[in-house]
Amino acid sequence: MATNLALDNSLLDAALKVGGFKSKKDTVNAALKEFIERRKQQEIKELFGNLPADEDYDYKQGR
Repeated sequence: MATNLALDNSLLDAALKVGGFKSKKDTVNAALKEFIERRKQQEIKELFGNLPADEDYDYKQGR
């Protein structure tokens, strides 16, 4: 899908350099994947402490 975007060239160039990517397309795709992963991780972190603990779980048993 071809899409025209007005991107900040300095940000794109910096991401290209830092990420070691060969193309702007690879850079943008990697940035989008990382953005999605971080948002999903944030959702998981927000659940922390909201779920009931299993009182019968023995963490020492797996050692």
